[in-house]
Amino acid sequence: MHSYDEPVYLISVVANMLNLHPQTLRQYERDGLIEPARTEGRMRLYSQRDIDKMKMILRLTRDMGVNLAGVDVILRLKEQMEKMEKEIDYLREELSRVNRHGSVPTGKAVVKKSRYDLIIFEDK
Repeated sequence: MHSYDEPVYLISVVANMLNLHPQTLRQYERDGLIEPARTEGRMRLYSQRDIDKMKMILRLTRDMGVNLAGVDVILRLKEQMEKMEKEIDYLREELSRVNRHGSVPTGKAVVKKSRYDLIIFEDK
């Protein structure tokens, strides 16, 4: 079994899996939407992560009518959101660690458990 990020699929296999022409995959690469790994002989290799990303691109273009420029914007925003979510998780963990050590009283910090919460500190 291969890892999610391990590039193992050739362009012909991916094109067949997604019912695409290989030229479409090359176009996605030229547009910067995907970046397959390359062998020493410069053959493109795709990971399962790449395939899932292409499935998202196809849903956006085929099912929702988004053009490739719009797809690029959506993918960049999605990436930013994922980075911000990681940062929020890190800050939430840091706050929890600080609270365990008693450096910040619990009454001065509010941390909610949903996905997009703010951390608010009370000034005194």
